[in-house]
Amino acid sequence: MTQTGVGKVLGLAMLLGMTGIGLSGCDYWPPALQAEVEQLRSELQTTTSEKARLERQLADMTKAKDDLQLRVEDLNRLNRERTSQVTILEQNLAAEREKVARLTKAPAKKTAAKPSAKKKR
Repeated sequence: MTQTGVGKVLGLAMLLGMTGIGLSGCDYWPPALQAEVEQLRSELQTTTSEKARLERQLADMTKAKDDLQLRVEDLNRLNRERTSQVTILEQNLAAEREKVARLTKAPAKKTAAKPSAKKKR
């Protein structure tokens, strides 16, 4: 065999050996590694509870936003109704003012005509 062929065989043998060791597992965990694993588990638990809390807050805020959006839509509808009512009332007021103006001008002309008629007699 050539050197590259030997290298390939040795590499394959090492790979198979490491795979075998990895599959068989290791029963010994150094204390530092155990402590780090426990710390990571604790951090994971803390992060998971924080995530759940934030998801609840998000759900609450989303519900509040939806409620406020409905309220805004109701208020906009009510505002449109009130605006149309105000427009109608302003038109009615303008029409009534015109009637009053016409009625106040008409009697003034009649009363002015009557005294002149009395003077003629």
